[in-house]
Amino acid sequence: MDDSQLYQHLQELRQEIHLHNYRYHVLDAPLISDYEFDRLMNELRQIEAKHPEWITADSPSQRAGGAPSERFVKIRHPVPILSLSNAFDAKDARAWYERIRRLDDRVEHANFVVEPKIDGLTVVLHYQDGVFVRGATRGDGIVGEDITTNLRTLRTLPLRIPVKPDGPKPPHTFVVRGEAFITVHDFEELNRKLVEAGEKAYLNPRNTAAGSLRQLDPNLTASRPLTMLNYAIVIADGPIPTTQWATLEYLQQLGFPVTDTARLCSTVDEAIASYDDFVAQRDQLPFESDGMVIKLNDLMLSEELGVVGKDPRGAVAFKFQAREVTTRMRDIGVNVGRTGVLTPYAILDPVEVGGVIVKQATLHNFDYIAEKDIRVGDRVMIKRAGDVIPYVIGPITEVRTGQETPYEPPKTCPVCRQPVEHLPGEVAWYCVNAACPAQLIRNLEHFVSRGAMDIDGLGIKIVEQLVAAGLVRDFADLYTLKKEDLLKLEGFAEKKADNLLAAIAQSHSMPLARVINALGIRGVGEVGAADLARRFRDLDELSRASVDELQTLEGVGPNIAKGIVDWFARPANRNLLQKLHSVGIWPVETSAERGEQGANLPLAGKTFVITGTLPGLSREQAKELIQEQGGKVTDSVSKNTDYLIVGENAGSKLEKARSLGVQTLDEAGLRQVIGEKAKQRP
Repeated sequence: MDDSQLYQHLQELRQEIHLHNYRYHVLDAPLISDYEFDRLMNELRQIEAKHPEWITADSPSQRAGGAPSERFVKIRHPVPILSLSNAFDAKDARAWYERIRRLDDRVEHANFVVEPKIDGLTVVLHYQDGVFVRGATRGDGIVGEDITTNLRTLRTLPLRIPVKPDGPKPPHTFVVRGEAFITVHDFEELNRKLVEAGEKAYLNPRNTAAGSLRQLDPNLTASRPLTMLNYAIVIADGPIPTTQWATLEYLQQLGFPVTDTARLCSTVDEAIASYDDFVAQRDQLPFESDGMVIKLNDLMLSEELGVVGKDPRGAVAFKFQAREVTTRMRDIGVNVGRTGVLTPYAILDPVEVGGVIVKQATLHNFDYIAEKDIRVGDRVMIKRAGDVIPYVIGPITEVRTGQETPYEPPKTCPVCRQPVEHLPGEVAWYCVNAACPAQLIRNLEHFVSRGAMDIDGLGIKIVEQLVAAGLVRDFADLYTLKKEDLLKLEGFAEKKADNLLAAIAQSHSMPLARVINALGIRGVGEVGAADLARRFRDLDELSRASVDELQTLEGVGPNIAKGIVDWFARPANRNLLQKLHSVGIWPVETSAERGEQGANLPLAGKTFVITGTLPGLSREQAKELIQEQGGKVTDSVSKNTDYLIVGENAGSKLEKARSLGVQTLDEAGLRQVIGEKAKQRP
């Protein structure tokens, strides 16, 4: 290939990569895999390395960032980049409308466009002959900072506006306004990686996006997950749409990303009423939004209405209620959950957030407190998104007085005063005392559940009654309940008491796997309990197992092994086992049941997953059938799955099984495999 052919190939390669960037980052509909895209980029870089004189500003290779700048150059905007006036309720929004209606009676018959107000950084993008040549921050609205090199790293920003045969052609000079931001998902992922690397996490997406675009080193900007949406044409030297709705469509046709949640409203009443819908979907938006913008759709009318101060009259920002506020954190409390996890929470000076008075907020976990360096007495920023529990974002360190106190996690459970446990590599701290009052009700609920002791009729409400009456203080007390005790409880008559006692008595016959699962040992679910029951004869033998011995079982790592050993080492748990033994809950598995002869069972060594509704078996019955025949049942499909048992209304597990080449069976097929394997066994 000679130089002229190579140059032509380079141009085609750039065009192809621009297309794939647009499909992936703007339309979210990629045409090729990441691997294929990387190959195209590598080929592009190889050609440009051989011919650096062919490198142009709009080449996809130039997104990666350049040499750090010593300072930002100031840029005067071609026209003022104005802000918006605010409305904080429907009354304010109506007052805005009445003001502009009095100025021009055409407003009364106008329609409106409503768009989300993205909480990001305003950017102004300059194009010449379809090529991106300059980008700036809004600055003071008159002069901004030149961040061209940094903006080139945004993969949603067209470096060259593609001209389609059936599409519009951009004007020679074309300046577009947009908002750069980091999505909520990408922000959380960025913070997770920073914390894992031992670095400080960021407080919010908006500040992170703004700081990222104003980095002196564009390579740092390129490492941040920035994106953008566009919504306005600042100037153009050619024909452009005269309505806001058509402008959004026009920008999208040119290849600019625009919001997909904008609405065209025929009246101002419809526009104002959209507020409730925007509030309802606020937490489903991929970006942080602090309100919605109501704009006159007629851009000529909007321009003729002019400006008041620095605010154009033709649009208003209808702001959401604040979700981030600051207040003083007076202390840190600790809750104990069902599984024994200790969760810290902040005790705050009362403050209104999103229309709700907040006195407490979660601190997630003790590592979070340490990573954020949150101290008792700090002024902290808190956030309440939708109906979720408010949480502390972080401290405002600039206002510290020196009186703030660093926090140390508790060494004992705040409820039962037993020592707590923190395993290396895990975030959570645990109270491992199964008799801890804070855990008792939820632990009992698990103990009697279908996958454990399966005590029919013993739901959470009755469990709460039994605990409140002092009749049950641990699992074993269920087996000493008397009819006369139950009849004293509200809602209990002869038949109900008899049925419950019969169900409790029936659970005496549960196998070892069910009992192990019922104990609620951290990290041990139904599958793990079945594995332990196949290896150990009874609870006594399991209690003597070492960490090393437990780790020889498939799926048991060091943390789970240590959790099992620690559970059996606790005096309170040993007392519980003695009580269970005394009331007859002490199953002993035979060698065949434990799998020592299990190699001869039809499904030995095979792993199954069940999805959908089977015609003749419940999910639990199918699981028991497979386990009785030596098979193992897990919850998720992987390359280690041998069979997926498929019933009606199968979900995503079926698609994953097909993609991995996992064999599928219906109920009849399962029974056929059991029969065929049984015939093959000696």
